[in-house]
Amino acid sequence: MTFHKYLGDSKMFEYDKHYRECQQQNMPFIKAKINPTHGNYYVQIDLMTCDYDLTNQEQDEIKKLIQKEIEYVQLYSKFEFKGFSITKELAWFDGISSEHVDAFCNSLYGLTQNKHN
Repeated sequence: MTFHKYLGDSKMFEYDKHYRECQQQNMPFIKAKINPTHGNYYVQIDLMTCDYDLTNQEQDEIKKLIQKEIEYVQLYSKFEFKGFSITKELAWFDGISSEHVDAFCNSLYGLTQNKHN
C-alpha cells in the first residue's frame, strides 16, 4: 500500500480512512479541499496523528512559504487570501491557489519530515 502525503478533494470517509492511516504510520495528516466561497483551497495539516510537533523553525519556514502564496494570490486571483493559523500541532491555510496546492502540500509534508525521520 502506498502512503499518500496528502489527500485532496475527497469524500469524508476517505479523509477518515487517511487520518487512521496517518496515525498507524506516525505521519502528519494533510488535507486540501476547495473552499466553495472563493474556489481556492483550504489546506490543513494535523500533527496529532504523529508523535512530533512543529518546531519554531519549521513554523517560521511555513510562514515564509505562506507569505509567497499570499503574494501570488493577491496578484493573480480575483479572491483574497482568507487567512491562516500555525501552532505546533495544527495549521490551516484558506486561499491556496489551485496552481500551487500540490506543491504547497508536498512542501508542508517535506518540512515535517526533514527533522523527524
